[in-house]
Amino acid sequence: MPDISQITLPSGTTYNIKDAVARSTAAGGIQLKGTTTTVLADEATTNPITINGESYTAVAQDAVFYDKKEFVFDGTMWHEFGDMSGLGSLATQDTASASYTPQGTVTQPTFSGSSMTATGNFTPVGSIVVNNSDGDGVAFTPAGTISVNTASGDGTSYTPEGSVAAPAISLSSAGSTASITPFGSAGSLASLSMTVSEENLTISWDAGSLASAGESVTVKTGDAVYSATAPTFTGVEKKLAFTGTGKKLAFQGTQGSVSVSGTPEGTVTQPTFSGSASTITVS
Repeated sequence: MPDISQITLPSGTTYNIKDAVARSTAAGGIQLKGTTTTVLADEATTNPITINGESYTAVAQDAVFYDKKEFVFDGTMWHEFGDMSGLGSLATQDTASASYTPQGTVTQPTFSGSSMTATGNFTPVGSIVVNNSDGDGVAFTPAGTISVNTASGDGTSYTPEGSVAAPAISLSSAGSTASITPFGSAGSLASLSMTVSEENLTISWDAGSLASAGESVTVKTGDAVYSATAPTFTGVEKKLAFTGTGKKLAFQGTQGSVSVSGTPEGTVTQPTFSGSASTITVS
């Protein structure tokens, strides 16, 4: 990919390109100067200072170390921005170790409790019998017939058959129209070209030509509105009637007994852990 340092516009004028961000970045940033033996504190205005046995006059963005602390100079005073004196003993260690018990055995707990026994009666086996309507049990009507009666007879009315009349559809209003003039010629598109030679970007521009109008035509701009009558259903009314014989269901069974024994409550002994000590090493 070629580099560019100039740009030439379609007017023929050539401009140089300046990278303001790169220039600002190159001019800024903290400059580390070393370790000083001059006593410094936060907001001290001491200047010059001594570095490596020689006097040095600090300028803005200079940074130095003093007594495990870090200071940066703003042109007038020093500002403390780092302090390593509060670090713990592990901050300067490569390894650390400690004792722990990672493995062993746990004794199995035991359960002690009081036993109990529960008894009761139930009827697990029997049969369902069908009695007459005047006997024992729950009444129901298991058998009968359904008859279709005329509209003047007994039963629930329904209309099982008939015909549906076709709806009539008519035009309520025609859709709207409008005259438009389409393009006669599409014209030509604008074009842009760029070339780079000896780090100079040259831009060329062609505006193209506009489209031309054609003959006027009439087009549809809205839908027509239609209306339809609601269909009607014509049928013959009938009635359904159910006739049956009432019966009753009754359950007959033999009573049995249940007995349960066990130890539902008590205490569990506390387990104990026995293991071997080991050492953890961090590096």
